[in-house]
Amino acid sequence: MLEIAKRLTQALARAKDEDEMLAELSAELQKSSGADSVEILLRDPAEALVLRASTISPELVYRVKLGKGVGLCAEVMTNGKPIFLPKHAHQDERYASYPGHEDRESEAVAIIPLPDQSGVVEFGHHTPWPLPKARQQQLISLVELGADYLFAYRAAYQAGTQVNRLGALSEVSKIISTSPYVEEILQLLVNLTAQQFNYTVCTVRLLDETRGELVLRATQAPAKAYQRKRAIKLGESIAGRAIAENRPIIVADVQEEADYIGHDLAVEQGLRSMICMPLTIQDRPVGVLSCYTSEIHTFGSDEIKALETLAKQAAVSIEHAKLQVRHTLMQEMHHRVKNNLQQIASLLRLQIRHSQYKSLEEALNDVQSRILAIASVHDLLSREDLDHVGIRSIAETLVQLHQTSLILPDKRISFQVTGDDVHLNMTQATQIALVLNELISNAIQHGYEIASEGEIHVNVEERDGEVSLWVSDSGDQLPADFDAAKHGHLGLQIVDSLV
Repeated sequence: MLEIAKRLTQALARAKDEDEMLAELSAELQKSSGADSVEILLRDPAEALVLRASTISPELVYRVKLGKGVGLCAEVMTNGKPIFLPKHAHQDERYASYPGHEDRESEAVAIIPLPDQSGVVEFGHHTPWPLPKARQQQLISLVELGADYLFAYRAAYQAGTQVNRLGALSEVSKIISTSPYVEEILQLLVNLTAQQFNYTVCTVRLLDETRGELVLRATQAPAKAYQRKRAIKLGESIAGRAIAENRPIIVADVQEEADYIGHDLAVEQGLRSMICMPLTIQDRPVGVLSCYTSEIHTFGSDEIKALETLAKQAAVSIEHAKLQVRHTLMQEMHHRVKNNLQQIASLLRLQIRHSQYKSLEEALNDVQSRILAIASVHDLLSREDLDHVGIRSIAETLVQLHQTSLILPDKRISFQVTGDDVHLNMTQATQIALVLNELISNAIQHGYEIASEGEIHVNVEERDGEVSLWVSDSGDQLPADFDAAKHGHLGLQIVDSLV
């Protein structure tokens, strides 16, 4: 025991984080026990057991999770008593196999709970493994000793975190100040803040002053539901209060706070305490940094001061990056204009080859419509977020253009634009503007040749990483024998090509 204690002391000094400490601990427990494998599973906020260290399958760390009540490990957690199976362990009905792990199943296992019931240690043996009382007690003592070192590491880390806030602050500030890109700065900010301050989730929302909304722009949370959280109005959110009052807002428990938006997700992700830190530059709000812990947490004064300093640095870095992007966009604008002029020239060549126009005026109207669609993207770029434009913003702009130019006086057509405002880069936005332009003008010109009134809907849907764009009208029905390949005019050919 003296020898393993010495080695664990050395491991404690070497470990840079808890994951390294657990890896060192599992290796030492295997060496001292004579087992073929050692795996450490710790309980998460949802009461599941997560594989945190493995000497036999390190690639599965964090990827294996045993739900509450699943397997021998769960029984040990429930009863608080170890289980020893010297042979035929994998045949036990309570034995839970990992996917892709079947070839490494143990013939014998010893599963021992940590003293604080926060997890278990599983010793495995490929062949039958005699486990008399003395051997069982030795394994229990090894786990208790290892747990002492793990708890000591956590206590030291927590103390070190409190003392070394300035070091963490310096590290995050230094890295985010070196990036010239807004998106990269935001992602670095949430990743490094969560890592350095030991937060479960960090998010950044930037202020959209036009809509009065805080839009989620970065998070290190792996859950897709969290990444797709909707924009929130300034007046309806705790984050909005942080901006309005220009001060940090702390919530002791988001699962119990009545004003917090998203209780269900907070419970699902195991989030408890939160601090919202406004990002401001010269008293002008830019956004808000929100940090969450998985346990009820008291944010100390040194921690708050460090986050305030970090928020100011982040706001400056964001503003600097925006200026750099604007400068770069100005330099590249002539390239974009040239490309768009080439695109217009291509559209003109296509029109020349099509003779369906009844008059020169009709042909010129089509050209004008397409040029205005491209121009609308440039106009939005000058007003929106530098090099990204929202699809809904494009649709709303095109709807306004068509309402004033295409609808005849005897037609009463209303428009509705709904759905997610998915942001696109310049190239994508230009293509989508042309597609939408054709679909909306088709709906007006061909959907209401007979009908005199109706609706045209544009809907944007984002689901599981895919974006769908719908244009529909309540006007004339398509002929029963309609075939886009045969009956489609130039507009639909352009749509098909761009899509």
